[in-house]
This record gives sequence, structure tokens and C-alpha cells, in this order.
Amino acid sequence: MAEPILIAKNLVNSSSLLPKMANRHGLIAGATGTGKTVTLQTLAEGFSKAGVPVFMADVKGDLSGMSQPAGENKKVQERITLLGLNEYAAQSSPVTFWDVFGEQGHPIRTTISEMGPLLLSRMLDLNTVQTGVLHAIFKIADDEGFLLLDLKDLRAMAQHAAEHSEQYQSTYGNISAASVGAIQRNLLQLEMEGGDQLFGEPAVNLNDMLQTDAQGRGMVNILASNKLFNSPRVYGTLLLWMLSELYENLPEAGDLDKPKLVFFFDEAHLLFNDAPKALMQKIEQVIRLIRSKAVGVYFVSQNPLDIPDVVLGQLGNRVQHALRAYTPRDQKAVKAAAETFRVNPAVDVVTAITELGVGEALVSFLDEKGAPKPVERSYVCPPESRIGPATEAERTAVITSSHINNKYEALVDRESAYELLTKRAEVQVPTKEEAAKAEEATKEQADERDFDWVGVLTGERVKPSDSTVERVAKKAMQSFGAQIGRAILRGVLGTILGKR
Repeated sequence: MAEPILIAKNLVNSSSLLPKMANRHGLIAGATGTGKTVTLQTLAEGFSKAGVPVFMADVKGDLSGMSQPAGENKKVQERITLLGLNEYAAQSSPVTFWDVFGEQGHPIRTTISEMGPLLLSRMLDLNTVQTGVLHAIFKIADDEGFLLLDLKDLRAMAQHAAEHSEQYQSTYGNISAASVGAIQRNLLQLEMEGGDQLFGEPAVNLNDMLQTDAQGRGMVNILASNKLFNSPRVYGTLLLWMLSELYENLPEAGDLDKPKLVFFFDEAHLLFNDAPKALMQKIEQVIRLIRSKAVGVYFVSQNPLDIPDVVLGQLGNRVQHALRAYTPRDQKAVKAAAETFRVNPAVDVVTAITELGVGEALVSFLDEKGAPKPVERSYVCPPESRIGPATEAERTAVITSSHINNKYEALVDRESAYELLTKRAEVQVPTKEEAAKAEEATKEQADERDFDWVGVLTGERVKPSDSTVERVAKKAMQSFGAQIGRAILRGVLGTILGKR
């Protein structure tokens, strides 16, 4: 069984997280500047040393220092002395850097099809009607055999659906030009925000994140998010997609001695802000069921109220840093946070939350039976890796020595919806519906040639190439000419006979 992971201590007790209970999820909360990032680093480092891979988003750029051993730091030395951490040894963690833009790490991509219409509608901020149209576009692409890999594929497919809306209406519902126009505008905005680099191939294989190094330490996967964070909806949706992919692809595992992966979701409020009901249901489902896949999810947020109650109730391991109680909402958050801890007579939780110093926290982890331990007011243990960012040269050295170096760097653009629809427009290849109508018309013409009703009625011999209208016109002209001829003949004969 994996050894407990020491996270915090006070002068009397230690607070250790049991790896067996790490898949019961957790919460790191606290106001800005109270030490959440260092706590996250300490937790990630502990999981890595236990052989558990970790994924985290580096919003501020500070976590890249985990790739380097800790240097001289006066505050770290003071904490080591205070807590009596005699086994402390500065060392780096095995790190893999990722970056949607491919600038500060290996590119991380997915395809439009893998993202799916539900998450994509969230990313595009679509309303209910527009979301329905997007679902129809995906369905048409599936039925027509078009691959949706990148943004230009989706834009081309949306244009195609709008141009042939009358043909698709009876099968897929109304596809209005206004809804398609709104989707196209939002796709253009997403592209300008860098979304064109998020979608494409090769798509990331999440198994590349579930690796250990030669010493058996879990890989610490760090997503550079300081630039991505400028598009918060894209940031939140990307991380949710990764969770969904882990949930759908990993086999059932139950409660193992340690998780297969621990996923840290920093700035968690971005996931839940203005989320539609359907998306909230998906988030709740993933959080509730992914623990059976041996994946632990830890939310990092400034305020516990940022997390919906239905999700907050799933988070068994808690580290609560200081909260400010300046407003009624802040006071409500303090009271709510205090009520989530198991009572410890030695700790006045409500008072302590507002008094905690930097790097100090109220800590409660699950015991062997899965019940929360009594809350402890403790100091978070300092990480053995560097607190602060790595230099550009250090980051580059880690990237080039990575086990996946050059695997995702080169973009591949194979034939998909955009290319196929472009070819169809050039050679005017008909759609399935157009081809069916053309075939039916051809059959009708063949029937007309085989059995010419006009010829039967008139006794006229016509060329097979003549259409029905042409044959009727010809017969009318012939009939009109015959009538004139007969009238002239009668006049001539009448004159001759009369003279006689």
C-alpha cells in the first residue's frame, strides 16, 4: 500500500493524505495571496513521488519551477525548521510541458468531432436554438461521411448546411440562415482567440500524460495557461473536455491503492460560470463517476461558493486557506466553509478562517474508512522543487528531452470536410438528395422514351431525344398546318365547282 503523503503539520499533529482516498476528489480554497499555489505544488509533488501522474494548468506561470530543484529561500528554510522536516531534500519533479499555442510546451490539440457539439456550443456561447442547429450540422456531417477535424471543416459544413437547408429540413429540422450566421461569427471570434490552434491533428493521446519516469515517479503535466487564460471560456471547456475523455476512455478500476491520475482544475469558477443546464449535468456526472476510473479531481478556487453544492459535496479532501470577510457574501462564504469541516473542539473554525497567515490552512483529509478527519489548523509543508517560474532556457531543455518531443509539433491536415466540400463545389458533385432526384428524373425520361403517350394518341413518329413538351408542340403545329391546308383546298374546290 502506498505511503501517506505529508501535506501539512502543526506543532502537535501531522495532516497526511491517503493515496487510497485521493480519488475522492478535493478542494483547495482561499483568497489571493494566501498560498494556494504552493499548496497545489506540494500536493502535486507528493502524488508524483508516490508514482501518481498529475495534470495541472499553470495560470500564472509559477508552477514551471517544479522542473527545477528548490534553491535558497529564506521562508522555506524557516518553515523547514519550524516543522522539523529533517528528511527535506531539494529535488526537481519529472515534468512535461504542454501549450495549446505550442510556444511554452508541446502542442495540445483535439478535433472538432472529439470535442462534440455540446462542449463546442459552450465554447462558442451559443443559445438553445443555435445549439440545436450545431447538433444538426454534426449529424449531417456524420451521415454524409464528412470528417470534422478543424475550424475550417466546421465552417465549411455550416455553410453547406445553410445552402441546402430546404433539402435537410424534413430530416434534421429547420436550419435557419440567422442561426448559422451566429455560429459562423462565433467561430470567427474563436479563431481570432487562437482556437484554430486548439483543433487539428495529431490530436493529443491522453495516455501520454499517464506516464512515470525511470525512478517510478509520476509525470507532472503542466499546461501553460497564462495566454490561454485570456479566453476563459476556451480554458474551462478544454479542461472539461480532458476530464470527459478520461472518463470515457479509461476502464473501470474502483478504489485502488493510489489513483491513476490526479487532475487539478485551477480557477474552477470559470468552469461553472453561466454554464447551461445540460452542461452542468455533464459536469456533475463526470465528477461523480470518474472516481471509479481511479482519477481524482481537485478544484482550486478563491471561494468555496464558486463551486455548486452538487459538486462541492463530492470533494472529500479539503485545504482551506484564509478568506476575507469584508462583505455579506464573504461572511456567508466563511460560514459555509466552516460548516463543511468535521468539528475539532480545539479549533474555532469561523474565527481561524479569517486569521490564517500565508501558507497556513485548515486541513481535513479522509481517513481509511472514507470519513473526514477532524479539522486541523496547520502549516503547509514547503515543496522540494523551486517555488516560482523556470527560466526560458530551463523550460526549453525540459521540452527537448521529453519522451514525446516532436510527436505533436508538426500539424497534419488530411482530407476532411473542407477539402471534400471544396471539391464538390468545383466539379458540382450532387448531394445524396440531388443525386436521388436526378436518378428519378432520368428514370421518368426513360419511361417516356419506352412508352410515348403522345405518339400513341397522335400516331406521330418522334425522335427519342424529343421531350414531351417538344412533341406536343410539334403535333400542334402539324395539326394547325393541316387545318389551313384543308380550308384552302375546300375553297379552291368550291370555286371550281361553283363556276361549273
